[in-house]
Amino acid sequence: MVAADDAGRGSDIAGKLGVEPGMVVQELGWDSDVDETVRDAVEERSGDELLDEDADEVVDVVVMWWRDGDGDLVDALIGAIGPLADNGVVWVLSPKTGRRGHVEPSEIAEAAPTAGLSQTSNVSVSDDWAGARLVAPKAAKSRR
Repeated sequence: MVAADDAGRGSDIAGKLGVEPGMVVQELGWDSDVDETVRDAVEERSGDELLDEDADEVVDVVVMWWRDGDGDLVDALIGAIGPLADNGVVWVLSPKTGRRGHVEPSEIAEAAPTAGLSQTSNVSVSDDWAGARLVAPKAAKSRR
């Protein structure tokens, strides 16, 4: 059983990430260091389990756990947008400043346009993780 305080906080996390009931959410970059509260909140709000990197469904939201040393962020973003719905969102979740694996916000900001995405906002999703919201630019969408 989840305490009422935990449930409310978890719902706020999913709300920050724009997750709504019925949305299909894919998770990339899972490892033992991810914040399970974030994962649980997203699953609870969407009403389904998170899809892994092998899923071939169209997704509404991609939650990408990204740490310094994980590889080339541009390549990872290009891979993440493949199954993304036209109005989908990619959230790059990275460790906050001072945490192991911290990624400079400028690295995400520079990688996004190279991958064909625009950064729209940043949020704190937990004590250890921050999120950068990336979307396809409006002009690119209208040409599809």
